[in-house]
Amino acid sequence: MAIPVEAFFLAAGAAGTLQSRIRAMVTEGILAGRFRPGEKMPSSRGLAEHLGISRITVTLAYGDLVSSDYLSARGRSGYYVSDNAPRAPEFPASARPAEEVDYHALSGGRFSGAMAGVERPVDWERYPWPFIYGQTDPTLFDHQNWRACALRALGRRDFSALTSDYYERDDPVLIEQVLRVILPRRGIAAGAEEVLLTLGAQNALWIAAQVLLAPGRRAVVENPCYPGLSRVLASSGAEILPVDVDEGGLPPLLPRGDVIFATPSHQSPTNATMPLDRRLALLEAASREGFVIVEDDYEFEMSFLKPVAPALKSLDKAGRVIYAGSFSKSIFPGMRLGYLVGPPSFIAEARALRSMVLKHPPGHVQRTVAYFLAEGHYDAMINRMRMAFRRRRQVMDEAIREAGLTVAGQGGFGGSSFWMAAPPGVDTAELARDLRAEGVLIEPGHSFFDPARPDRRHYRLAYTSIPPARIPEGIARIGRALAR
Repeated sequence: MAIPVEAFFLAAGAAGTLQSRIRAMVTEGILAGRFRPGEKMPSSRGLAEHLGISRITVTLAYGDLVSSDYLSARGRSGYYVSDNAPRAPEFPASARPAEEVDYHALSGGRFSGAMAGVERPVDWERYPWPFIYGQTDPTLFDHQNWRACALRALGRRDFSALTSDYYERDDPVLIEQVLRVILPRRGIAAGAEEVLLTLGAQNALWIAAQVLLAPGRRAVVENPCYPGLSRVLASSGAEILPVDVDEGGLPPLLPRGDVIFATPSHQSPTNATMPLDRRLALLEAASREGFVIVEDDYEFEMSFLKPVAPALKSLDKAGRVIYAGSFSKSIFPGMRLGYLVGPPSFIAEARALRSMVLKHPPGHVQRTVAYFLAEGHYDAMINRMRMAFRRRRQVMDEAIREAGLTVAGQGGFGGSSFWMAAPPGVDTAELARDLRAEGVLIEPGHSFFDPARPDRRHYRLAYTSIPPARIPEGIARIGRALAR
């Protein structure tokens, strides 16, 4: 029996190459049971004419399917669904069950209730002016060398790194690069037993909070702060003590707590940098009062105005600082790879906790990043990003002044965003909704603040994903919206 050519069609706007889409159509039909073993496929010429594509594209797709044993070639007779092709299940799919359990009530909503974060549409890339934080510009990414490192990590020599279960361990090749390339730039000297890889900085902060906090303990946190940290702390059961930051970050006088969470080098979101004397005073207080500091050192690579200050961890002589870093902001956010640095006894606890949840980050991702670092591609890309962001920051600064907007914090070292203040009486959540209709995305600031003291006047503007030529018009639209 022959499968009619009308069984195939190319959906408009689908992702992937034509060859991969033909393969997907055939495999989906086989796995769904529509195409049965022994049935004849349309000829390559006939299918190509039906789809309006090149015959060689169909021939290559068929050849790939033969190598995967979905199809078999029978001399001059053509292509057939292979007798050895994966079979569709013999039993029908069950109906979706009724939901008789209220799992929100069962869990007390302690996780979903803490999910409120920065407002950002999923399709942000479709907007002409997406002033949102942490997103990449594909023109700045080193696609060629990243692909080469990924292919090398897929090679036979690295087969064990790709396929093995590391259990609670990490890829020693990447750990070596973190110790030799990344940490020394922050003034940090550490051994392999002091580093744990995580699924990004968010995962690092969660692990640190789980190890260090519990009901009855107290966590001091910056206000405003990274919303993801707020969600982590809300689910820890600890008492949360928000402290308002100033132009130097956390102030010298803090309430007594068990763990201090801070971003001393680049405060999130105000971009303030903690001065050296304040850092030393914080470390002295930690030893005197017996608390631990969790340092989130995000964006240290984006210091392009002047050299970044050494990390707080580099000044720590008593093992009281737990350092969290990430590759997700510098390479691309979808990678989800970060690390914790701390005393061996802390890392041992953190490693045991991680092994209960996810064991370790994927080996192929770890080895690809290791090669990207070792071959110098990471440094070259960071250097290009710094130059590009310096230019974008200059354009942003000029456009903001031209539009008469108010900057509440922009950072003296660089970074990738401006912390803004709207005129009194403006609700930036409403402003964001109005601007979205005009193609402009901003991040309202209320989610960064202590819920007990909401601030709806501030907002954040980031520029990592917007070409410089488009920035002035986007900023002008914000200015016109505020003037209405």
